[in-house]
Amino acid sequence: MPVSIDSGRWSGSSVALLDIEGTISSISFVKDVLYPYALNRLSALARDSWNDPAFQNLLVGAGFPNETRPDAETLLAHVEDLTRRDVKATYLKQLQGKLWKIGYENGELKTPLFEDVIPTLQAWKQSGKALAIFSSGSVQAQLQFFSVVEDGPSTRDLRPLFASHFDPTIAGSKLEKASYEKICKELGQDAASVTFLTDNVKEAEAADQAGVYAVLVDRPGNAALTAEDRERFAVVTSLREL
Repeated sequence: MPVSIDSGRWSGSSVALLDIEGTISSISFVKDVLYPYALNRLSALARDSWNDPAFQNLLVGAGFPNETRPDAETLLAHVEDLTRRDVKATYLKQLQGKLWKIGYENGELKTPLFEDVIPTLQAWKQSGKALAIFSSGSVQAQLQFFSVVEDGPSTRDLRPLFASHFDPTIAGSKLEKASYEKICKELGQDAASVTFLTDNVKEAEAADQAGVYAVLVDRPGNAALTAEDRERFAVVTSLREL
């Protein structure tokens, strides 16, 4: 039988920790807009500015291994492979964040969120819950992502809504129990007072093992959840259900 939301755990949570992709924004925006944008930007820079010290410093600063960057074509082939397989390599995430910054600052990128997200997050914050993000994207990318968010015909900066941001370089893998324990410690919260919302069952498992209340979010375009998944974790299709 599907698990219902534990209203006691949710109402007793001081912190709502949120995933981004597939939870508050669509997977398609990330894969069909953000990833190609970063790849196109990188392709232009690699082919036009390969010997520019600023570009080489960008690669070194992101942490690209030496063997991935002997020349432009090798670098691009490596990045295209990681992107196609959605490998969440930390150095790629660091670089993507820097490239997305360009797009958000020049108006080429705007972030769409699911229609329930902005009003619900505002209501949660007004009720006293702290909002935090744990995403595989770098903290820099997260800040850019929330800096220009579509809100009707205009845009707004949602960064002030969030008290904390975490990525794998800060907290560790999203699939490891220890990462959620570290986040709770950083937040100064007992695990029982944190609720984590994600579309990823393995992330929910890791959070649950750490004592965090994990809730799955089932959005259009997400991987299908099994009956077993629904028997282990509460599932919502909108943040308003909490």
